[in-house]
Amino acid sequence: MISHHELRPAVVVIGGSGGIGRAIAGVAARERGAIVLVARSPEGLAAAASEVRQAGGEAFTLELDLVAGDAPTRLEGFLSAHGLVCDVLVNSAGYGLRGATTALPVDGQLGIIDLNIHSLTELTLHFLPGMVARRRGGVLNLSSVAGFLPGPYMALYFASKGFVRFFSEALHQEVRRTGVTVTCVAPGPVSTEFLARSGANQTVLFNVLPKVDAQYVAERAWRGFKSGRRLVVPGISAKLVALAATLLPSAAMLPLVGRLQRSGNDQCPCGSGLKFKKCCGTRQIQLRRGPRGITP
Repeated sequence: MISHHELRPAVVVIGGSGGIGRAIAGVAARERGAIVLVARSPEGLAAAASEVRQAGGEAFTLELDLVAGDAPTRLEGFLSAHGLVCDVLVNSAGYGLRGATTALPVDGQLGIIDLNIHSLTELTLHFLPGMVARRRGGVLNLSSVAGFLPGPYMALYFASKGFVRFFSEALHQEVRRTGVTVTCVAPGPVSTEFLARSGANQTVLFNVLPKVDAQYVAERAWRGFKSGRRLVVPGISAKLVALAATLLPSAAMLPLVGRLQRSGNDQCPCGSGLKFKKCCGTRQIQLRRGPRGITP
């Protein structure tokens, strides 16, 4: 039986099989410690573990359904069985869906809350008290520049990232004198599979903003966390979007974001079952043109 004092500190990366989480695992592995990769994809976990070992870290993998009710307990048991303790928790798992809220599947939208909000919160609340008791370590939560403003046609994704940002910043303030750091990283569009899976790559908004790669975000996220930063916004374009969202009123931002994220081929939010460009989109064009097709 391993005593509490014999447990080795580990960096636990939730969503470590791909994207930004996998990149952060590789950066953290340079410190030659234990890296625990947690995700559902066995292939992705195996590839990420290989990268961790190449970078100098000791890799452990755990296939885990994060939205299962016993996920924190199972993760804790896995750590204990391998003589490890969660020193740093990286919450990078998440997903989004693009489209009218009334047209998207309800289960898929509720799943965003389950993974992006509930799972992240549950894991943070499970492991943070131990970090505070040991007076070391911390939590690195992945938000997005989307967390700075409401996002029509990706309403739940934007809202979930807003939660992550506010939750993380509040915790940073609460624990900042305990030796524990809570950092939120909020990148703009990143060249990962997320853009295609969520449908965000079909929108003007995610195509006009310059994309950064996952490695760029990971380097800045880890450096910011290690230096005790509250918030890391990698990239100039992301910083400008965050600034605009802070300065401009919602009355100005909401119509703009809505237009940039909506596609004419989307199902119309009015419930007609028609494409937007064949339904409400046509009426909006007619209203802008005024009587007899004359643009005012």
